[in-house]
Amino acid sequence: MKCPTCTETALVMSDRQGVEIDYCPKCRGVWLDRGELDKIIQRASAELASAARASAAQQPLPAAPVAGYRQGGQRDDRHHSGHNRKSIWKELFD
Repeated sequence: MKCPTCTETALVMSDRQGVEIDYCPKCRGVWLDRGELDKIIQRASAELASAARASAAQQPLPAAPVAGYRQGGQRDDRHHSGHNRKSIWKELFD
């Protein structure tokens, strides 16, 4: 088969990890047969998923923030109105 771009150069067929590709040695264009792109995408997705699982297994979990404090240990006063609130026990038994 001739290169669709160069028109005079014959395509060379190569097998790369079970995926058959046709390429032009002159312009370096690559052509895939039906289903070959799907194989490449499946393998790339599987490799990314396994790399993500391996990376997640190696990373420690972030520390949970302490109630009333923001990340970094700064006091979080956004939810406090400034007055002393009764405890839940006093509200129940008053």
